Amino acid sequence: MQFNLLRLGRCRSALGRWGGRLLITGSLLTGGFVLSLPLTPAMAAESVTVRLGRLSQTVSLDDLEAFATTGEVPQALRLYRPLLNASLRQALEGEITLEPEVGQVILDEILHTPGGAQLLDTLRAIAPNLAATDLRITLEQVSTSESGLTLLSILRAMPQDTLEINVGTLLTLASQFRLAQMESKALSRVLRKDPAAETAEPLPLLGTDPFSTGPAEVERWELVLRDHNRDRSIPIDIYWSQDSHGPLVMISHGFGADRRFFAYLAEHLASHGLTVVSVEHPGSNVAALLSLPAEELPEAAVHSRILPATEFLDRPRDISFVLDRLEKINLYSYSLRNRLNTEQVAFVGHSLGGYTGLALAGAALDLRSLESYCQTLNPVNVSPSDWLQCAALNLPVKYANLRDDRITQLIVANPLTGLLFGEAGLSRVRVPTLVLAGTHDTVTPMASQQLRPFMQLPADKHLITVVGGSHLSVGDPNNLNADLGRIPFMPALPDVTTAPLRIFLQGVSLSFVMQQTPEADAYAPALSPTVAHAFSTTTLSLRLSQTVPEGLTTWPRLRQSGLPRQDRLISYLPSLLHLEGKAIQDQLQVLQRQMLAYLRHTPPSLTAVYWPFLGPSVPMQANQPGQRPTAPQ
Repeated sequence: MQFNLLRLGRCRSALGRWGGRLLITGSLLTGGFVLSLPLTPAMAAESVTVRLGRLSQTVSLDDLEAFATTGEVPQALRLYRPLLNASLRQALEGEITLEPEVGQVILDEILHTPGGAQLLDTLRAIAPNLAATDLRITLEQVSTSESGLTLLSILRAMPQDTLEINVGTLLTLASQFRLAQMESKALSRVLRKDPAAETAEPLPLLGTDPFSTGPAEVERWELVLRDHNRDRSIPIDIYWSQDSHGPLVMISHGFGADRRFFAYLAEHLASHGLTVVSVEHPGSNVAALLSLPAEELPEAAVHSRILPATEFLDRPRDISFVLDRLEKINLYSYSLRNRLNTEQVAFVGHSLGGYTGLALAGAALDLRSLESYCQTLNPVNVSPSDWLQCAALNLPVKYANLRDDRITQLIVANPLTGLLFGEAGLSRVRVPTLVLAGTHDTVTPMASQQLRPFMQLPADKHLITVVGGSHLSVGDPNNLNADLGRIPFMPALPDVTTAPLRIFLQGVSLSFVMQQTPEADAYAPALSPTVAHAFSTTTLSLRLSQTVPEGLTTWPRLRQSGLPRQDRLISYLPSLLHLEGKAIQDQLQVLQRQMLAYLRHTPPSLTAVYWPFLGPSVPMQANQPGQRPTAPQ
């Protein structure tokens, strides 16, 4: 499917048989206005009528297209110059590509799942006479058009006479979305500065540099393990060398990815003598996403086709099954014998893989609080993590303990947590944990999915915050699914931008894993805030700490008790005030430290002082330190 608003006046063959009128309404009390778009069987719409109360004006679609193409405002649109900005032009020029098969599945998600019902309710608030059946008929018709899916083709395919849009509601929702963006930027300003790291002296690295490639020559073996009890084939990659020793490292990818997502990290760890096993989960990998069944869901169905609920149980069980098989390989394999330390396992997971690791480390799956939350989702600021976690409601059980005591360490990047672990959350996790969070992660937002869960973890934990980091920033650029990076809410940053972050993650992960070995002290200096500061760039600022940054512990977003409140306009005020106040406080502290440093290294000197009654030509004579200067006799 392709969305390109520049084609507003072009695709005229899709709805020649449909007549009718597009009517966008609003009220004076809400600042709304009316758009009227005539649709006739003989020709496509050529104009939009804008009404504000009793006032109205007709706008040609050709003029709107001319603005989008050239950036110049036509004479007929002069009245709307304040609204015709670069953002609107970018939106008009934007194009989204989506495989038709995947688009059909997403449509089924919207029409037949609880999360989709919430989104439909919001669409009905904006367009009161929009029915779910109309939406399906429209998208199914225009998605097969050779010219692609455009806004005009959607409007022409509507099987109704009039489409009403409540602009008052639309403006309210847009304001709410804008406030969420402002909150994210304010949080980035707070996290960008780390006074402790900027002023501290870096500790010298002892022994091997954990950030450089190790001396061992790495081999990679590919295996497919068959779990007959669950009718599940699990592909794995084993990275090892002749010098393999220490803990075993297990890697779990996120939703829609594969076992090569962290390939660069696996090779780096193996080059330093660790054995690494990267697991691919067959029910939630990229292959499963691209091979979804084409049949439609029945109207009564409420389960998710994109992420089967069983994956919340199967993923942790995949890891436990692989560890069971690796125990046997460690005993009987000629090459890998005694190289697979399954009794001491460091787990690395990204996104849904982060959930997998947390469940294995003792955080019990508890869905008793999730149902009421999913029924009251606010679709305006709903994130993919909300949608994905609500898929778990179709499990036949509401509680499951998936703990595996062989997991002795956790490294989770952009983890999916939410309410999957109930009110107790992550307080049951008893292994050392390293959490990585990105401020620009719109898939698993930092506040709800990383910072709040991090505060629930017991002691012995580290937090890496990546200011400017997105959900895919830590992925291997050579193995990243390109389709994921094209999704609007999951943008991928350029490889050159994320390179320092990946190098930093390699060294920190190695140093963290080595804390389970007798070489812990030699690698400990790499886990200091000064090292994170050294790898920071103007685009991606890195911060490493063992607590949530001071001032955020009282941030309203992190102090909510029980179920998170659904974000309303008024809820953003205390949150924004808190973040902006913290940012100003940090700036004042920086100025204070700079002034003290200046005075410490450049003390003020007084060479001459003039007494007013002696005139400007008679200088004072400086006495000994501590004495008052005297005038010459």
